[in-house]
Amino acid sequence: MIGCGGLFGVLMKSAGTTELNAFYPIRPECQADVPAPRFKPRAGKTLSQRRWLASFSADGHLDIAKVLRRIQRGGVHPSIKGEVWEFLLGCYDPNSTLEERNELKQRRRGQYDMWKAECQRMVPVIGSGKFITTPLIDDDGQIIDPSLGTVQTSDKKVLQWLQLLHQIGLDVVRTDRALVFYESEVNQAKLWDVLSVYAWLDNDIGYVQGMNDICSPIIILIENEADCYWCFDRAMRRMRENFRCSASSMGVQSQLATLSQIIKTVDPKLHHHLEDLDGGEYLFAFRMLMVLFRREFSFADTLYLWELMWGMEYNPNIFINYEDPDSKTRGTSPANDKVLKQYGKFERKNVKTGYTEEHSALAVFLVASVLEIKNRRILNEAKGVDDVVKILGDITSNLDAKKACTEALKIQKKYLSKTKK
Repeated sequence: MIGCGGLFGVLMKSAGTTELNAFYPIRPECQADVPAPRFKPRAGKTLSQRRWLASFSADGHLDIAKVLRRIQRGGVHPSIKGEVWEFLLGCYDPNSTLEERNELKQRRRGQYDMWKAECQRMVPVIGSGKFITTPLIDDDGQIIDPSLGTVQTSDKKVLQWLQLLHQIGLDVVRTDRALVFYESEVNQAKLWDVLSVYAWLDNDIGYVQGMNDICSPIIILIENEADCYWCFDRAMRRMRENFRCSASSMGVQSQLATLSQIIKTVDPKLHHHLEDLDGGEYLFAFRMLMVLFRREFSFADTLYLWELMWGMEYNPNIFINYEDPDSKTRGTSPANDKVLKQYGKFERKNVKTGYTEEHSALAVFLVASVLEIKNRRILNEAKGVDDVVKILGDITSNLDAKKACTEALKIQKKYLSKTKK
């Protein structure tokens, strides 16, 4: 399983430094426009490769409680992010052996190869190292690209998928353009392939703009494309409802409603002010929740934020082998303090209090923490929703991920206390 180390290890050795730019190099012409990341790996706090390897038993069982403590203190070193994320997102059961995980990995790779081959038979450019940015069919469902050959556009599923592919391509071109990694068409095509296969398999939602922003870091961190797909699939299982569209709403609005309830409970004065500004639906926070703060943090800081969040939200019952309907997680139900240590800080609090609100992900409390940080400015300066947007826009690249998560936990504690009363 190769993470960043496989992709950028040579750069690290030649530079003789732990500079993050060695792992996520910025194109020279973009460096002036890209803020320096605030996250720096810190000895004794950040999960290092040495500590990561030491967390496994001889046969491969992972001491997830030890790993979570370290991640929640200082994130994950760039050289191992990819493989750590696979556990945080539930690709693998910490209670499994190395042999069991390797067997599962090979089975998943074979499954992905089959799905990709199925897509490739319809659209030959898939898997070629290239991708498309122009429509394959016209508005009437007629084939424009002759390479599609005998594709049956009368099949509604096929038609809808073909209509998505050029939009995915357009979004791929716009994704993380400042990174040297995406100067390579092969790397862009890898992102396009994974998103295209995912869109083919997800009959309900398919592809929605913003999924590219969630998938991109995974493409960079994990070398094998099939492994990327499965990791992205697990990330989407957590966030998928955010992308559900209807004629009148987006799925993320359920989280916005929860955010409204949280602010109303912990800071009624701020909530009433926002209501007076016609901001009571909290639509100004839409983007933060939709793509998990990708626009509010630098690339490296986004990765740090995500792993902090996933570590704090971790539940030992997260692993389910979806490919095997008869499988059951070996995670245990919480019964004592020893078991509770296998939960992240945020999830542990929910378990202890019995709080099960479906749309109360840590991200919602994170947005609440940002609003609280800007409380005074919003109350004193905001005369309309546009002013709220501007005040929140000023935080771009200035947010401290660790501080924001710490504040989010405080708000969660305050909210649960007040709702319990």
